[in-house]
Amino acid sequence: MRNFKLISTLVASIFLTTAFMVEDFKALQLKYDRVQTAYDQKSEAVFALLASKHLQPSQLELYFRAIKNEKIVEIWGRNRGEEQFRHITDYAFAGYCGSLGPKRKEGDMQIPEGFYHINRFNPMSSFYLSLGLNYPNESDRILSHKVKPGSDIFIHGTNVTSGCIPITDDKIKEVYILAIEARNAGQEKIPVDIFPARLDEKSFEELKTYSKSSEYIEYWRPWLGNKIINSDAMQQFWAQLQPRYQYFETHKQLKTFKVTGNGKYVY
Repeated sequence: MRNFKLISTLVASIFLTTAFMVEDFKALQLKYDRVQTAYDQKSEAVFALLASKHLQPSQLELYFRAIKNEKIVEIWGRNRGEEQFRHITDYAFAGYCGSLGPKRKEGDMQIPEGFYHINRFNPMSSFYLSLGLNYPNESDRILSHKVKPGSDIFIHGTNVTSGCIPITDDKIKEVYILAIEARNAGQEKIPVDIFPARLDEKSFEELKTYSKSSEYIEYWRPWLGNKIINSDAMQQFWAQLQPRYQYFETHKQLKTFKVTGNGKYVY
């Protein structure tokens, strides 16, 4: 009986500590001037937007989807326990660099492509506010440069980029608030998928043509050195991303995946 009480007390303590940490995340962020300013200026509009989509901040789960050739980040949300995401709004890239195709080396100026999640909130960023992605992910670590794959990929303010996604200081305030509310509601990882284009059949055929174009080849030549620029390999990579894109288009749910030992996304 004594052991049962001890275990019950321990479980209750862990539960309360975890709940406190989740609840306190927003409070901790609000200690930073830029976050407080964002809430002062933008929270009313952000909460009104969520209400118009029948989304509750206390139950919020988010999904970000970036489409590189359209230079937009789509924000999707659902209430915890719901199956389908619904579209909230879009944000335009304020700057862009690189070409279509994944990031493979530090300094290649590429915005990554693949499946990521937000793993850092930076309220004192050099780019006003920023949300860090877990680049390089498991696939990137296998397929990218073994010593210098690159790092520090963010969605952030300003219009400056060398491989990140900038959306201006004004708009990052809104996105940062949304991310805080989701994190505070208990979403540990906000998924961020980055696609070269909308991977429907028509766009995928256009990507095949693009990967054989002189524009594509000339961009990648300096980064690959004497290696042969293999458009088939790029098409195979994009084909790995396509099922997740298409499944979400049909079901408004995220298709689960894993990464194989050779860096491929499989379902």
